[in-house]
Amino acid sequence: MRRFLPDTFTIFLVLTVALASVLPISGEPAEWFGLATKVAIGLLFFLHGARLSRDVVLAGLLHWRLHLVILAMTFGVFPLLGLAVGLIPESILPPALYTGILFLCVLPSTVQSSIAFTSMAGGNVPAAICAASASNIFGMFLTPLLVGLLFTAGGHGGISLDALQQILLQLLAPFVVGQILQPWIGDFIRARKKLLMPVDRGSILMVVYLAFSEAVTEGLWHTFSVRDLAVVIGLDILLLAIVLTVTMFGSRKLGFSREDEITITFCGSKKSLASGVPMANVIFAGQSIGSIVLPVMLFHQIQLMACAVIAQKYAEYSRRKREAETAATA
Repeated sequence: MRRFLPDTFTIFLVLTVALASVLPISGEPAEWFGLATKVAIGLLFFLHGARLSRDVVLAGLLHWRLHLVILAMTFGVFPLLGLAVGLIPESILPPALYTGILFLCVLPSTVQSSIAFTSMAGGNVPAAICAASASNIFGMFLTPLLVGLLFTAGGHGGISLDALQQILLQLLAPFVVGQILQPWIGDFIRARKKLLMPVDRGSILMVVYLAFSEAVTEGLWHTFSVRDLAVVIGLDILLLAIVLTVTMFGSRKLGFSREDEITITFCGSKKSLASGVPMANVIFAGQSIGSIVLPVMLFHQIQLMACAVIAQKYAEYSRRKREAETAATA
């Protein structure tokens, strides 16, 4: 039962939303808190750049077929599914929550959890490191581009040049600086993962608190019902189930090894909360982004629970196979 329980970070997310619901920040304090949040986000992406080893990137790029499949799932199949969700009547799925679903579908893959689950299941870890990292790097360009294309085509508004510039300055520029300094500080950063984790988690919690404070002030919880939240959860589960099925069985049809199948399954089905919340804060500046990041937050926990079970199934299969091979040899 423990694998179905929420992780510590998810508990903090829930507490942050609860705090914003009871004590939302507004006015001048919110402006100063927003400035501090931008600084924290810049530091977060700087650390991402400093952590990523260039040797890992170069080694992973050799497995180009695997990376193409993962990128096609993340930025191709997922967005198409998001457009299909738009066929649901507004009486069932409110437009604001659909915006959040569609935004979820254009986000890059996760990094830490994709690698962790791939390792747990016995997959191709070096390829997972490269694929997940590449997804986030490309996502800085592809996510805003897809927002501009899909949201404009669907009548939900696109992305402005100012928002694109803010993404380049707030997210990409710190990442590039981190990559430039990586040969000198990379080992130091990687050796202090636990010490620097509060920056990762803290910056996301700051954005979530600010976003939901604005949303609560504008009447978020009076706008959506329990039924609306249930619809979003159901759609998140459906999206994840479809993509997991496509990645798992599609990789087999394409002739990938079992190790690569595991990597494709976990890297191709995940969506990054760490990248999504800061991007939403920039792309949808001036809008009520609480309802936009809500589907992403729910998907985050759903994918963790589902992938934990799948990773254990993969690991159990590999263990039984090794035992059978050992018995046959004996």
